[in-house]
Amino acid sequence: MERRAFRVSGFVMLLVLLVEVTATAVLFPYYASRPEAPAAATVAIVGTILFLVLVTGFFVLSPNEARVVQFFGRYVGTVNTAGFHWTVPFSTKRSVSLRVGNFETARLKVSDSDGNPVEIAAVVVWRVFDTAKAAFGVTNFVQYVAVQAESAVRHLATMYPYEAHDSGQPSLREATVVSEELTRELRDRVALAGIEVLESRITHLAYAPEIAQVMLARQQASAIVSARFKIVEGAVGMVQLALDRLREEDVVDLDEERKAQMVSNLLVVLCGDRSAQPVVNTGTLYG
Repeated sequence: MERRAFRVSGFVMLLVLLVEVTATAVLFPYYASRPEAPAAATVAIVGTILFLVLVTGFFVLSPNEARVVQFFGRYVGTVNTAGFHWTVPFSTKRSVSLRVGNFETARLKVSDSDGNPVEIAAVVVWRVFDTAKAAFGVTNFVQYVAVQAESAVRHLATMYPYEAHDSGQPSLREATVVSEELTRELRDRVALAGIEVLESRITHLAYAPEIAQVMLARQQASAIVSARFKIVEGAVGMVQLALDRLREEDVVDLDEERKAQMVSNLLVVLCGDRSAQPVVNTGTLYG
């Protein structure tokens, strides 16, 4: 688990380093001018070693960036505060970005729950929330997110049909339901790597080219049937309204045969694809 590493302000340690260098520069000529020559060499060696030790602990951290500190292979903590810092000397400091990243999968060809081949792609927005897991839990957390995102999208596509067969069944075309399910699955998959999934959305969804024309024809047929159903339903209502108005206002008295003929003519006019061509009956000619 992530924990805070030991750190000191880099400016404080820089001041300490300057004091050490100044002291070495002052003491070395002093002892070198005296009979105790070995003391001067000792001062020079100690000063140089101390300088090299202190210098290895300095590092600069940018905003939304962290450094995972290791001391001879042992994890000692993480520094995630921007600025100039000093930490354990001779330690390795691995940089881990805390910025929000996004990954868009390629267009994957998979089969939905009905067995129809579809093309699907998604975008995933993520960030690191545990630097220790991101650094040591997986080999490469960026590549890990990419692989798990594609795997989750493939699994999601097999759970839902492209189009719902009834009103209560969710489908891949319902963006809100699919996105929430994809986000939940991705969070479970990438938690091992210390990654938090902020959002995921389907960016491309279509039938595979080999069945696209057939499915388009089926959709068009369904749309035509639905439209015809609405037209017939409206036409029947209009015919019923016309007959009721004629009877209420006593415009004409129609027997059952004439009513049937009138209903037939009105339905032809209202449900036809083309404009009706009226035929004016001027009476019967007797030779």
